[in-house]
Amino acid sequence: MKAYVMDAFSAQIFGGNQAGVALPETTLSDALMQQIAAEFKHSETAFVQKESDGSVTLRYFTPAGEVELCGHATIASFALLRSLNLLQDGLHTAHTKAGDLTIDVAGDTVWMDMAPPVLLRELPEAEWPALYEAYGLTVADRPEGFVPKIVSTGLADIMMPVRDHDTLMRAVQNAPAVTELSKHYDVTGVHMFCLGGEDCTAYCSNYAPLYDIPEECATGTSNGALTYYLYLQGLVKAGEENVFVQGEHMNRPSEIRSRLKVEGDAVTVQVGGRAVMSMECDVKL
Repeated sequence: MKAYVMDAFSAQIFGGNQAGVALPETTLSDALMQQIAAEFKHSETAFVQKESDGSVTLRYFTPAGEVELCGHATIASFALLRSLNLLQDGLHTAHTKAGDLTIDVAGDTVWMDMAPPVLLRELPEAEWPALYEAYGLTVADRPEGFVPKIVSTGLADIMMPVRDHDTLMRAVQNAPAVTELSKHYDVTGVHMFCLGGEDCTAYCSNYAPLYDIPEECATGTSNGALTYYLYLQGLVKAGEENVFVQGEHMNRPSEIRSRLKVEGDAVTVQVGGRAVMSMECDVKL
């Protein structure tokens, strides 16, 4: 079986967020896919199956377990398929456990529809200290007018606002504490952010120790959720392109783009970026 390492949300190898992408020729068991993902040790490995109608089925595994959706692994998968001439530019359907997604391949950029954005919960003030203390911070590091909220565009994360870039960079995760918080709130992890400037909508750091991901340098689903959070704050407008910089903590800065569309009461979010192949291998099954 052919498998690849793709650097997603980057235009250069060894940047962005690594994802394993496997192209099995036959159906693999869940246990075998889990073993392969654990061997790759990337935050997510995608298993890609082209269907007879031209659509694509994707399964995503972290080293610890399966997740319903992974943005950067989806971007990586479609960028790989295009580079191998297995699909062309245009609109494509991706079947995931989070639902069917529309993927727009446009040259070296891949845009993907997120699952419908949902604000699941606003954390009450009494629960803020435990969240901020889990990163060596205090509630004084929260910017005025911003509240931690749980938002999902396929995967639920806690959107954790901090007041500035310096605060974002000095945060140090207490992984056991964040793991327990993730279990308590039934979320994938924490997406910490501060507002950016003219060239950047926000700077971000993403943590998911519950899934053996201490920190992730680019997260499509989380930035899709952040796009919706900022839209509810009145800071993101429909039709505009947003830019999120993530991964600076890890010396793998990544650029994730998003677009939001409003039609009546329906809000949709797209996340986009580029991906390049850094490695190719044969998996002996």
